[in-house]
Amino acid sequence: MEAEVIKAELVLPTHMSFKRIQMYGKYPKGQSKVRWKQLKQILQAEICQNYSPDEPNYVNIESPPSMQPCKRICDITGFEAPYHDPRTNLRYANADVFKLVRSLPNEYVQRYLALRKAAVVLR
Repeated sequence: MEAEVIKAELVLPTHMSFKRIQMYGKYPKGQSKVRWKQLKQILQAEICQNYSPDEPNYVNIESPPSMQPCKRICDITGFEAPYHDPRTNLRYANADVFKLVRSLPNEYVQRYLALRKAAVVLR
């Protein structure tokens, strides 16, 4: 028997199954469907709107006071502080910071309190 030689052209699929073919037709040249607005465009749109002056937006920075209680921040680390030292009135986040607060000299304590605008004269 003679081996039969068949000439066949290589047939490749028009697209690979792992590629998203619909994206190429829908958004040509790599364009995305989401167009982000620049801040200038947002401000211009808000200026054209007739908002009441009491309503906060991007143009006016004034807003009504928050109804949530103020967060208490540790004077040393900047983390949220659930505790405060009754002797120095400094806020602290954990036991390590408490040891540091107790070892601070009085003038440093006064500086920390002044930063928080809670300076008092310690006895």
